[in-house]
Amino acid sequence: MQEHKANAKMVTSLMMRLLPIQILFAAVGTVNGIVSSYFAANFVGIDAMGAVGLYGPLNLIISACSTILLGGSAFLCGKYMGQNEQHKVNNIFTLDVVLSVFLSLAIITVLLFLAAFDLTFIFTKDISVRAIFNTYILGQAIGIIPFILGNQLTVFLSLENRQRVSVVASISFIIVNLILNYIFVRVLHMEAFGLALASSLGMWVFCLLEASHFAFGASYMKFNMREFDLDELKDIILIGIPSAEESAFHSVRGFIINGLLTTYVGSIGISAFAAVNNLLTVFMAIPAGMIAVSRLLISVAIGEDDRQTLTDIMRGMFRRYIPIMCGISVFIIVLAEPFASLFYKDPADPVYMMTVWGFRIVPLSMPFSLIIMHFICYVHAVDRHVILHILNVLDGFLCVSLFTVLLIKSLGMNSVYIAYVLSGVVTTFVICVYPLVVKGTIPRHLEEFLAMPDEFGTSSHDRMDISLKKMEDVPLVAEKIQNFCRGRGVDKKRSYIAGLSMEEMAGNVVRHGFTNDKRQHSVDVRVVHKNDDIILRIKDDCVAFDPRERQFLAEDEDITKNIGIRMVFKIAEEVKYQNLLGINVLTVRI
Repeated sequence: MQEHKANAKMVTSLMMRLLPIQILFAAVGTVNGIVSSYFAANFVGIDAMGAVGLYGPLNLIISACSTILLGGSAFLCGKYMGQNEQHKVNNIFTLDVVLSVFLSLAIITVLLFLAAFDLTFIFTKDISVRAIFNTYILGQAIGIIPFILGNQLTVFLSLENRQRVSVVASISFIIVNLILNYIFVRVLHMEAFGLALASSLGMWVFCLLEASHFAFGASYMKFNMREFDLDELKDIILIGIPSAEESAFHSVRGFIINGLLTTYVGSIGISAFAAVNNLLTVFMAIPAGMIAVSRLLISVAIGEDDRQTLTDIMRGMFRRYIPIMCGISVFIIVLAEPFASLFYKDPADPVYMMTVWGFRIVPLSMPFSLIIMHFICYVHAVDRHVILHILNVLDGFLCVSLFTVLLIKSLGMNSVYIAYVLSGVVTTFVICVYPLVVKGTIPRHLEEFLAMPDEFGTSSHDRMDISLKKMEDVPLVAEKIQNFCRGRGVDKKRSYIAGLSMEEMAGNVVRHGFTNDKRQHSVDVRVVHKNDDIILRIKDDCVAFDPRERQFLAEDEDITKNIGIRMVFKIAEEVKYQNLLGINVLTVRI
């Protein structure tokens, strides 16, 4: 139990450490929406605000296409990094970049065709709004390549633990976007085209700064056309499609809601909804950052076949992330009127109160959304396809659309907002019922609530976890590992070697890693007996240290130096090291 708590603490600590940067990444895309909405409402007009709102579902379609590549590539990269298969990681990275460029060119062609031939009548019949919408689309087309490619590079940088590059790129985007919006819209009066062009050029700055790491930096992932292999394209798409389902369904939902608002409320309804949606999207960067962190950790846990860590990630979501989201929801509700006044100044204007009620009602759905997103990510990772599709359909468009249809005649604009809350409640209820349906019994703890597949991971009978917090704990490791191995029928010699190897490596981590800073550290040791192999894994949050480098350096030194590391490399069948998301992971196979 103590070892499980230590692993959970390390996972939770990692989730919180990665969170601020991932929120910043998620906020980059949302800043475009809030800045465009602000300048549209205050310096162009309500029709321009309507055009921004109409582009929302289109942007979701583009995001869905991008997510197919992003979801599949990120999951496979995390999995192969967990297995230390660098060649496969490079192939996925190269394949993803090439496909992202081709996808971008295809989308640009479609957008230009829609705008040039005024085919946007399928989105709105209002001629004045459509003219503004066409020019807005032209400006957005310029930024499609960096938008799609930048999304991919952000995840790859996170996997390499190079978030600082994305931080610089993110801040640069925000600054460039604000400056260009002021120049193009406020000074040069370029109206809707200026709104879109500013964000497009900002995305180019963002993407080029991120790409510089892979072009000129010492990146782990390498772009190499000689390693370009289409064999994994099918897996990328199959894995990515469920991830993209959510954006695709949200796009369908957006078209339905826009149609209902146009019919029953009018264009001011779309303008109010656009203001609420764009500002809340900024706050939704917080749960988006949370799910980004969890998705990365889940993909690595799947690669390591780590049942316990997968459970700890979901536990961290409930204990840390949910309380944060509840606080954010209350904050938005309290400041509903000040937020509405950012877009519409006159409280007597009907669009003002429509916007206020949006900020009062929709935030109630945000904690539910966080739970739903995590379970969608989890069931996707463990290949539970039926419940995955059910959750995507329910939360993606069915519940919101259906409740809006039922309520809009009586409640008007507020029906849309209430529908979001009801959708969260219904979908969360389905999640709670799911383990009862699969297992046939009421779950007693989180692992049973997750209805984790029996074939996934290593059973507690075949593994042993040990947590080390001080040097005095190290000598006990060898004895515990030997007893475990002997109890599993492993011969005496291999049991002794396994215990001695882990004692040497764990002692090295405690001796050197714990003294480099004033932080409190722990070492998570896991021993697995699988297919007659003894697999030893050490995971720690100390400074990055590759024992293989010390082994190679030791070859030219006094043979009495680093004797423990030398011994392990000689007796082990395989030794692998990697630094995943700032965590050292050393695997020794005996």
